[in-house]
Amino acid sequence: MPIPQEIADSLTAVGGVPGLDARLPDGESLVAASLVHHALSEPLRLKIAHALAVQPLCVCVIKEIVGIADSKLSYHLNQLKKAGLIEGDQQGSWIIYHLTPLGERCMAMGYPPFE
Repeated sequence: MPIPQEIADSLTAVGGVPGLDARLPDGESLVAASLVHHALSEPLRLKIAHALAVQPLCVCVIKEIVGIADSKLSYHLNQLKKAGLIEGDQQGSWIIYHLTPLGERCMAMGYPPFE
């Protein structure tokens, strides 16, 4: 079955399927993007990211904001860390979480777009 002429013409203009494939992100970039989307697909993690966009916070404040048990909070913070969106810095007996540059870019883009 032939493809529509408009698609065939535009595909030819980019060098066929190999040319189109060369324009796509590499596998490593797709995995990284998938981790970010997964991390921010959970409303609670998105809330944590938005709170950290306002200012760096310790775990006790984050816990108060989201209202969940320590073990669940640890899981969600680890998901955000795994995606490269947040980091925690040890300050005495406290861990202060903040957005990474990637996290700041995601939040500055209005992730997700609310309007």
